[in-house]
Amino acid sequence: MTEIISLADIQKMFDSEWILLENPKVGSGLRIESGKLLWHSKDRDEVYRKAREFKPKRSAILFTGKLPQNTAIVL
Repeated sequence: MTEIISLADIQKMFDSEWILLENPKVGSGLRIESGKLLWHSKDRDEVYRKAREFKPKRSAILFTGKLPQNTAIVL
């Protein structure tokens, strides 16, 4: 996919999946608004492997589902 896709469309198309975006457009608070979809998968590790394989200059990885309660996020 080479087109820019909005976050709303990504969330509609890929429920509870990990998403790799290239050249993400961000709004206030660094909230992702859109980007070029490079890869998506239910498997987080697969998305991270693809990020290393594609080596995009600017990228973002996001999850479209709900994280379990008491989940820690490490940046």
